[in-house]
Amino acid sequence: MTRKTLPATLAGLVGVLALFAVLLTGCENDIIYHPVKYPEGLWDTSRMPLPVQDVWFEASDGVKLHGWYIPSREEAIASLLFFHGNAGNITHRLENLFFLHHLNLNVFIFDYRGFGRSGGDPDEDGIRLDSQAAYDTVMNQPGVSIDSLFIFGRSLGGAFAAYTASRNPAAGLILESTFTNAVDIADKIAPIIPGWYISAELNTQGYVSQLKMPKLFIHGTRDTLVPFTLGRELYKAAAEPKEFYSIVGAGHNNTWRIGGRDYFDAIKAFITRTLTNEKSAEQGAWKKGEKEK
Repeated sequence: MTRKTLPATLAGLVGVLALFAVLLTGCENDIIYHPVKYPEGLWDTSRMPLPVQDVWFEASDGVKLHGWYIPSREEAIASLLFFHGNAGNITHRLENLFFLHHLNLNVFIFDYRGFGRSGGDPDEDGIRLDSQAAYDTVMNQPGVSIDSLFIFGRSLGGAFAAYTASRNPAAGLILESTFTNAVDIADKIAPIIPGWYISAELNTQGYVSQLKMPKLFIHGTRDTLVPFTLGRELYKAAAEPKEFYSIVGAGHNNTWRIGGRDYFDAIKAFITRTLTNEKSAEQGAWKKGEKEK
C-alpha cells in the first residue's frame, strides 16, 4: 500500500463501517427480540391443567397487552410477576408455570408488545412501559399484596424485571440467567460488533447495584448464551442483601429442568426466608416503638 492509496483505503474502510452502523441500527431490535405471535402456541385455557385467567391491559402509550393470571388453588404464600425471555410467548412457559403454581404461588405472566396476543412491536422503551403496566395490573389481582410480591425475570426478562423492581416496591427480586448489560452480552455473543454501535442499554447491573430489596440470582454453570461468569459479575455488582444459586450442568434454557426439585425448593426457600425476615423486622420495629413510648 502506497501513500497515495492509503487515503482511499481509509475512506473505503470508514464507508464500510458507516454502512455497518446503519444496518445494525436498523435491525438491532430484530437481533434482540424474537417474538412468536398469536395464534401460534397453546391458547385454549379451558384445556389447561392450571386455573388460567386471561388478563387484558394497556401500557401508558395505549398499546394493548395480554397476560395470564394463575391464582394459587390453596392459600398463596406469595405472588410472582414473571418476565419471560426474548423469544416465543407465554404459552411456551406452560410447563414451567405448572411447577411454579404448585409452590402455592399466584403467578402473573404477560407478553411484551409484539409477542403472543399483545399488540405493537418490541423495543426497549416500549417494553419498559409494558413492564410498569404489568406491575400495576398484577397489583390489582385478587390475593396480591406488595408485602408478598416477588418480581421474577429470566434472561432478557431479567433486565426488565430489575428495571421494574428499581421503580416499584416489592418483597424481592429473582433473576435467572440474566446478563449485566447490553454491551457486555453483545461482546460475548458477537464480539465483532463494537460496543459503541449498540443503542440498547438493558442495564440490569445498574438497577441491582442500588436495589436494597432481597435478591436471588440463579444461573446454570454451562450456559453458553449468557455465560456463567457474566451472571456472577451481575451478582457481585448487586447491592446487599443477595444470594446466588448455581445449577450445575444447566445451560440457558433448561435451568428448571436440570435443577429439578432442588431448583424449585431454592426459589420457595428464598421466598419463605424473605417473608419470614420481613415479618421479624416488622415485629422488631414494633417492639422497639413500644419501648420508646
